[in-house]
Amino acid sequence: MAKPKIGIIGGTGLYNIEGFTQQKWVKVKTPFGKTSDDFLTGKLAGRDVVFLPRHGRGHRILPSELNHRANIWAMKQLGVQWIISVSAVGSLQDKYQPCDIVVIDQFLDRTKQSANHTFFGRGIVAHISFAEPISEELRQILLRSAIAADANAHDGGTYVCMEGPAFSTRAESLANHGAGHDVIGMTNLGEAKCAREAEIAYATLAMATDYDCWKEEEHVTLEMILTNLHRNADTAKKVVTAAIAQIPAEPNWKAHSALKHAIMTGKKFWPKQTVADLKPILAKYL
Repeated sequence: MAKPKIGIIGGTGLYNIEGFTQQKWVKVKTPFGKTSDDFLTGKLAGRDVVFLPRHGRGHRILPSELNHRANIWAMKQLGVQWIISVSAVGSLQDKYQPCDIVVIDQFLDRTKQSANHTFFGRGIVAHISFAEPISEELRQILLRSAIAADANAHDGGTYVCMEGPAFSTRAESLANHGAGHDVIGMTNLGEAKCAREAEIAYATLAMATDYDCWKEEEHVTLEMILTNLHRNADTAKKVVTAAIAQIPAEPNWKAHSALKHAIMTGKKFWPKQTVADLKPILAKYL
């Protein structure tokens, strides 16, 4: 049996990590359509890793165009059991300054994409537990690694997931700030939901690039974000490399059995085509 792999989803530049060896780009066809890009496989910190540039090389895909089902299905097919997501976010509170890292533990869904954030339907009903949407074991590893990298890291926080591609209006930003939410982004919720259904442990490094626009003196611009993205990249590489070395060899966390009590449809009713499409996800329940 192949060794379990560790997935990394993030910005294009992240695959230029020192020590990332035996690199090979792999194309994966999925029953859910195209993935964001090919997958870069290789070794990092002594582990087998799979990297996906979330928006494609050259940043060609809008957040609302991301095919989370295809991306996560392909990760599962490639043997990924843990996913580290590196994501740019806007800060909704003073305490999270640009270039800080928020190791989030919650999500708030402001998208209209729920039908695209699940593998189920088409004859098989499943309801995963999502009260704690982030793998706490992996989250703690990321937090320790961020602190060890001398990053200004924050333990926990709520990620508001909006659709974009426009940034928030000031009224929206003020409402999120006033509600006490922590950061805002456009990508991670769909990844987290699909990862949970695929029994992959998932956690996010939310890298602050700006203050959204709730601060009267601040006005988020693409130029500001790109400047801080480059500053964040080196920190993210250090954190990811350190975290990978701490992930256990065997996938035996709670997230790795998320479907055990989640599937409601009796097996005799499972449509053959749906089973075939979900084979990497349902394999141990067949």
